[in-house]
Amino acid sequence: MLSAMSGGLLTLSDAREAGLGPWRLRTKAWQRIGPETYVPAGVEPTRELRVEAAYRRIPDTAVFSGFTAAWLHGLDVEPCQPIEITIPAPCNTSTLAGMKVRRRILIAGDTSSAGRYPVTSIVRTLHDLVRRLSLTEGVVLVDEALHKRLVRVDALQQTRWFARIYEYVEPKAESPMETRLRMVVVLGGLPRPLAQVRIYDTRGVFVGRPDLYYPEQRLGIEYDGAIHRTTLAEDNRRQNALLGAGVRLLRFTAADVLQTPERVVADVSRELGIIPDRSVAMAEGRHPFPFRTRKLSPPAPMVLSG
Repeated sequence: MLSAMSGGLLTLSDAREAGLGPWRLRTKAWQRIGPETYVPAGVEPTRELRVEAAYRRIPDTAVFSGFTAAWLHGLDVEPCQPIEITIPAPCNTSTLAGMKVRRRILIAGDTSSAGRYPVTSIVRTLHDLVRRLSLTEGVVLVDEALHKRLVRVDALQQTRWFARIYEYVEPKAESPMETRLRMVVVLGGLPRPLAQVRIYDTRGVFVGRPDLYYPEQRLGIEYDGAIHRTTLAEDNRRQNALLGAGVRLLRFTAADVLQTPERVVADVSRELGIIPDRSVAMAEGRHPFPFRTRKLSPPAPMVLSG
């Protein structure tokens, strides 16, 4: 009976209300996924279950915020390390086990809902996270929110924080790593490439759409992620068609982007025939590549030309 209640998620309060002793949940038949919160043994403690468990414990005035709210809005982030909530100030609650609690003033428009859960609005969520993240990671989140049409550019333009990243945002970006690759190139002092440009051959036949593209130099740049390895034959055909249309290609992996970004800039710079403008990074007052790097000597990216 217990496992059928509340979708399998139970608290000690649920057990008491059912007239059962709390010891029933402390047997091997159950596993603890949060303070006084249990699921049947063998059930995977998914993000959804952990958020639901947290929802049953937060005050009525609290809303999910930070990365938890971002995930509930549909962004590809980790929501449970830790689960984040915001409680409107003033309030008496300052801590909850297993959660990051913030006390903030929330004004009209700062809150909304994601399904049945109260959350900070997408604009307020992006505001809170962009202030905490590096420039690149802030742009990653905003790119994804715009691409998924969770928010409009004009809604963001009404906020002061958006001015800091406006020139870097690209709604056409189709993945976080594509955004990181673009930011490595731009913060490395090279011209900003176009995104997701449709390429046609001399007969007007569509042949491909590189992640990034420099039309004058006919140079395409692509992030080579896991999906490319699962669609290798299709990618090879598309690559050959682009080469036949006179487009040169550079392909980079996650290791290239995250661990040797200087090498990415050097390779793109060489193919463009442009010397990077290092003052771009200096104007930002930060190291141009906000990634944790470690010594690695991966093979040079493949440069393909027709």
